Amino acid sequence: MSGEHEWVDEEAGPVVRPYAVARGRTRPTSSNALDLLATVAGTGLPVPAKAELSAQHRRLLSVVAGQSRPVAEVASDLSLPVGVVRVLLGDLLDHGLVTVRPPRDKAATPTESLLREVINGLRAL
Repeated sequence: MSGEHEWVDEEAGPVVRPYAVARGRTRPTSSNALDLLATVAGTGLPVPAKAELSAQHRRLLSVVAGQSRPVAEVASDLSLPVGVVRVLLGDLLDHGLVTVRPPRDKAATPTESLLREVINGLRAL
């Protein structure tokens, strides 16, 4: 497959099936949990010489460069299925090009009653 995409027309997009983008893989090689709400950020490290990154890998890196974004949002921005994005992220994790943080634990978030107390306290000022 060449580096160029074969285009049907502007609206159709590239003629490449998702399983081809992920090289036929359905699961990431990395053992890290790539939950939909996990946040992904680029590390800013240079791409290792041994890394065989596709155009989709490089697009993914550009989407997460300089910012943390949820996996689901990255998939949406790339117009790729989440399963494919997870596989690509696993590859990038293996090369140390991205970091993944699991979603925040629900117990660590403030309760609604605490937030209401804060709002009421601010209003009282």
